[in-house]
Amino acid sequence: MIFSMCGLMMRLKWCAWVALYCSCISFANSRISDDTKQILSSFMLSISAIVMSYLQNPQPMTPPWAPSANY
Repeated sequence: MIFSMCGLMMRLKWCAWVALYCSCISFANSRISDDTKQILSSFMLSISAIVMSYLQNPQPMTPPWAPSANY
């Protein structure tokens, strides 16, 4: 959820994708007795972070080590 909030507030695309990845891992490791509301809210928050960051800036995500095209 921390990655989701960072992706949502700071518009960091990589943070939003890491949040979705962590949500998937959390779902895979969950048990039947675990709280499904928390897992569902984690998924929804990470998906909303991805959607909001791409609505703000629809350019593809570039890795930090890639050369920039700004001359």
